[in-house]
Amino acid sequence: MSETKAADAGKMTFEQALAELEAIVAQLEGGQAPLQESIDIYERGEALKKRCEDLLKQAEARIEKITLARDGTPTGTKPLDK
Repeated sequence: MSETKAADAGKMTFEQALAELEAIVAQLEGGQAPLQESIDIYERGEALKKRCEDLLKQAEARIEKITLARDGTPTGTKPLDK
């Protein structure tokens, strides 16, 4: 896969990358593309999958859990899952 296509995937939103990835899965499952085209499509899918995973990791890092005092008043935040 060319570096341009990988860079292009790196600029997509999560929703854009996921939509294209879903289209690629459907195309590959259809089995109508010639072998070399299927390989190219698969490589594009890998770049899109990585983009989606990276964006999800970024989102998870930003989510925080609100901490509460015994009386229920907010006392601050801490990272989720800690």
